Amino acid sequence: MIASVRGSVQSVRLDAAVVEVGGVGMLVQATPTTLAGLRVGATAELATSLVVREDSLTLFGFADADEREVFEILQTVSGVGPRLALAMLAVHTPDGLRRAVATEDLAALKRVPGIGHKGAQRVVLELADRLGAPRGTGADGATPGRGPVTDRRGEVVEALVGLGWNAKAADDAVTRVLDGDATVSDPGSDLDVASVLRAALRALGAGRG
Repeated sequence: MIASVRGSVQSVRLDAAVVEVGGVGMLVQATPTTLAGLRVGATAELATSLVVREDSLTLFGFADADEREVFEILQTVSGVGPRLALAMLAVHTPDGLRRAVATEDLAALKRVPGIGHKGAQRVVLELADRLGAPRGTGADGATPGRGPVTDRRGEVVEALVGLGWNAKAADDAVTRVLDGDATVSDPGSDLDVASVLRAALRALGAGRG
């Protein structure tokens, strides 16, 4: 297993980054928040989890070992694969997921695209004794990102679709954020790409109730 990677960031997009390790560019899938902390040309170190399938090897990267641990535990739930586990960590922090499971907050879990009522119940049932109590590793929130969002709107919508939302819902959510909807962002604020993505995720999650 590749437990971590450390090297120069060659490129960053909204769903993955390329990190050069020993002259080899490694494509690392990650959450928007983790990717927002990377800068092209800078050295990055990510905790990683390698998912092996018959036809693919996919490397997932995380800000720290705790996030990686939660990612791997989530996949022990019936019906939860790596993509859905990553989507859960895109919407909630590790402690946010721990709180949702501990308090049986099905509404919070249903904010994740791809998780319905029965899926949320299954997550709570199967992880009740596995995730443990919140560790105080941080709260949900926006993280500074890259570039003017008005120039990258399509990428934000594409990232939301990749996380499981349909294109119309994703486009509507981004529009609300960019228009300064007070329920999801501060009117008139100069949001960067990562901030818009996080705000749109909150808006979409709220819409699911």
